[in-house]
Amino acid sequence: MTANHPDRDQIRLENVLTALGNPLRLTVIRMLAQGGEHACSAVLHGIPKSTLTHHWRVLRDSGVIWQRPDGRENLLSLRREDLDARFPGLLDSLLLAVREDSLTTEMTAKNLPKC
Repeated sequence: MTANHPDRDQIRLENVLTALGNPLRLTVIRMLAQGGEHACSAVLHGIPKSTLTHHWRVLRDSGVIWQRPDGRENLLSLRREDLDARFPGLLDSLLLAVREDSLTTEMTAKNLPKC
C-alpha cells in the first residue's frame, strides 16, 4: 500500500485545520512535536487499531504527518518543516494553546503513553 503524502505546495489549510480539530489527533501532534519518529503503536494507548488507522490516514492525507513502513510497524513523524513553510506560526500557536488550555491539556493527556 502506498501512503498518500501530499507535496508541500498541496497542503491545504482547511485540511490541516480539519485534521487537527479532533482531540485524539491533537494528542498525536502533541507527542510527535517532541521530535523524531514514533512507532504508531506507541503514540496512543487504549484506542482500537481500526480507529488509529483512521486517524493516521486523516493526518497523513492532510499533510500533517509523515508515515513510513518499518518492518511490521509504521513510523510517524510531524511534518513541521512543511507546515511551518506553508503556514508560519500555525503549529507553534496550536501547540502553545494545547499546553496552556487546561481543558485541552486534560483531553489530550489521557491517551498519551505513561512514562
